[in-house]
Amino acid sequence: MGLKWTDTRELGEALYDRDPELDPKTVRFTDMHQWICALEDFDDDPQASNERTLEAIFMIWLDEFEG
Repeated sequence: MGLKWTDTRELGEALYDRDPELDPKTVRFTDMHQWICALEDFDDDPQASNERTLEAIFMIWLDEFEG
């Protein structure tokens, strides 16, 4: 079973794992959205995301980065 938009923690961690040196604060939400959809384990409708979901994923990614 693949990752869904509701799997915010796993998606945020996957973005961090994708490039641990990349500061999330330098990334546009449009790019983040594309990267999430391109994750190997992602299995959800790309159009089903919203700003609130992307913000939640971003905050987890930022927390991992600043960890």
